[in-house]
Amino acid sequence: MKKRSRLSPQLEANCLLLSANVSYENAARDLHKLTGIYVDHSTQQRLVHRQEFAELEVGETITELSIDGGKARLRTEKGQASEWRDYKAVTLNKQTCAAFFQENDKLLASVNAQLLADPVTCLGDGHPGVWNLMADIATTSQRREILDWYHLKENLHKVGGSNKRLQDVETSLWRGNIDSAIAAFADWDNPQVTNFIAHIPLVMEG
Repeated sequence: MKKRSRLSPQLEANCLLLSANVSYENAARDLHKLTGIYVDHSTQQRLVHRQEFAELEVGETITELSIDGGKARLRTEKGQASEWRDYKAVTLNKQTCAAFFQENDKLLASVNAQLLADPVTCLGDGHPGVWNLMADIATTSQRREILDWYHLKENLHKVGGSNKRLQDVETSLWRGNIDSAIAAFADWDNPQVTNFIAHIPLVMEG
């Protein structure tokens, strides 16, 4: 037991685990159901806020990294619409991960403090918020920016239209024929096409 604490290390770990997945109120409820022990929501919150999380550190040259984003739901007063806020997560060398809630500057500072290879491969899903962050990592010549194939196909099929055209474009991209892929949309001017074509050059770096 920690000094001046009524919670065992295991119980505290369980509180933190539940609070990472649900609201503090629901964490208190779930803990009571699972263990028969009640730890109120305010205590759940204090446990989280007093934690000291280690700085992002790998200890070796970073040859690849990826950034992704998501939304966290903030609880509001009953009857009011939910509020959603952005967070970003980064993975270094497929082994070290960290998430930053509305702290893009801290994410960039943490990544740029690492020893980055030249080139360093930067993988993203095509969202502007991700690539805006990538633009401030290392230098332009140092970054090898890659849009992953899964999200490339996802963005392609958001365009809609003829399945044959989409299949032809997908085949062209798979073969690295970027000009042919872009030419397939020459007669079609809409926001989805413009957005998709803006992503395509990233694939060339792969």
